[in-house]
Amino acid sequence: MKHLHANAIALKTIVVKETLRFARIWIQTVLPPMITMSLYFIIFGGLIGSRIGEMEGIRYMDFIVPGLIMMAVITNAYSNVVSSFFSAKFQHHIEEMLVSPIPNSLIIIGFIGGGLLRGLTVGVAVTLVSLLFSPLAVHNLAVTLSVVLLTAILFSLAGLINGVFARTFDDIAIVPTFVLTPLTYLGGVFYSISLLPEFWQHVSLINPILYMVNAFRYGLLGVSDMNLWISYAIIIGFIIALYLFALYLMNKGYGIRK
Repeated sequence: MKHLHANAIALKTIVVKETLRFARIWIQTVLPPMITMSLYFIIFGGLIGSRIGEMEGIRYMDFIVPGLIMMAVITNAYSNVVSSFFSAKFQHHIEEMLVSPIPNSLIIIGFIGGGLLRGLTVGVAVTLVSLLFSPLAVHNLAVTLSVVLLTAILFSLAGLINGVFARTFDDIAIVPTFVLTPLTYLGGVFYSISLLPEFWQHVSLINPILYMVNAFRYGLLGVSDMNLWISYAIIIGFIIALYLFALYLMNKGYGIRK
C-alpha cells in the first residue's frame, strides 16, 4: 500500500507540474490558439464558406468546426509534451526522475497527463470561440468525449517520443512543421475526402488524423467519411504502439544517458 501511495503522489506531482507549466503562461499557451482559430472561422467558415454553401449536406461553417477543434487539441497536446520533455533533458533534471524509484511508466503517464490537460483546455477554449460562429450540436456525447481524449493522449505520446529523439531546440520543431501540420491540413479538416479523385481518396486513408477528425465530426454532427469502429481501432492501436515504444526508449535511456 505504501508503494502504491508513493507512486500516486509521484504521478500527481508530475501532472501538477506539467499543468502549472502551461497554465501560468496561458497568454502564450491558450490565448494564441483561440485567436488563430477565430481567424480560421472568419476566413474559411465565413468568407469562403459563404461561397461553398454546404459540405455533405451541412452548412460549411458547421462542417469545419469539429476539424478545427481537433486540430487545436492535436497541436497543443503534442507541443506541450515535446517542449516539456526536451526542457527536462536540456536542464538535466530528467535524470533525477529516472534514478528515482518512480517507474518509467508513471513518468510517461505524468507527461501525458500534462499534454492531455493542455489539449483539452485549448479544445474547450476553441469550442467556446466556435459558439460565436456556429451553434454547437452534439450528436453523440460519448463518441465526442472519447475521441478527443484518445487523440490528446496519442499526440502527447508522439510529443514525448519527439522529445526523446530531439538533440536541439530546432529538432522539436521539425516534426510539427514537416509532418504534423501537413497531415492535419490533409486530414479532412476543411473538406470531405469524397470530393477527391479516387486515387487521392486511397492515399488519404493512410493519414491517421483523417480517422480522428472524422470520428470527432461524427460525435458532433453525426456524419463521417470513415467507419467509426475502424477509427477507434486505429487510434487505440497507435496509442498502444507509441506507449510501448516510449516505454522502451525510457528503459533504454535513449537520448538521456550518455
